[in-house]
Amino acid sequence: MKANTESLKNLERWNRKIHYYLGLYLLFFIWLFAFSGLLLNNSGWKFFEFWEKRKESAQERVITMPPPGSDLAQANDLMRQLGLSGEVEWTASRGDDNRLNFRVTRPGHVIDVNADLQQKRATVKRIDYNAWGLMRTLHTFTGASVHDNRSNQRDWVLTKVWAFTMDAVAAGLIVMVLSSIYMWYELPEKRRLGAIILSLGVLSCGLFCVGLRLFY
Repeated sequence: MKANTESLKNLERWNRKIHYYLGLYLLFFIWLFAFSGLLLNNSGWKFFEFWEKRKESAQERVITMPPPGSDLAQANDLMRQLGLSGEVEWTASRGDDNRLNFRVTRPGHVIDVNADLQQKRATVKRIDYNAWGLMRTLHTFTGASVHDNRSNQRDWVLTKVWAFTMDAVAAGLIVMVLSSIYMWYELPEKRRLGAIILSLGVLSCGLFCVGLRLFY
């Protein structure tokens, strides 16, 4: 009996530690998604404007013929020549071996590269966003676009790191929720009120997850 009581106390102690240390680690990630979620939901607010304040530029650059290889390998070589980094997105099918057109995306920046390999010149069109545009992009940035007509694989290392981090944040939030449920259950005087609030949350979430689909 004593051993069970001691084990239960250890579980409660570790549960609290995991809850608040994990909460501290996730704090700024949660704030980031909270602010960017407000931006996405209220893009008409003047305070959140970013598209009207974007900076656009275009220039023509001299390039060298990239070595033979896949489209992605040639695009990466052109990016190296042009001093660019980011996720490669294919916006059009390649109908001419002498031309290579692609887009480079990274949070806060969109760069279109239209290369004429025969003429050894490339047109680089760039759009830069402000801090609000950066936050909006981070909210939805995955590096694997469903609109990419040739590949939806991540090829930029920082995109892979970001995607892994977002998976870790999602898993961390799940752990925090479970630890919260455990701490609530360990307070008998709070169970009834907690059950009511939990039920309201489930019903509210169900309205959007199931209800809207049924009433469509």
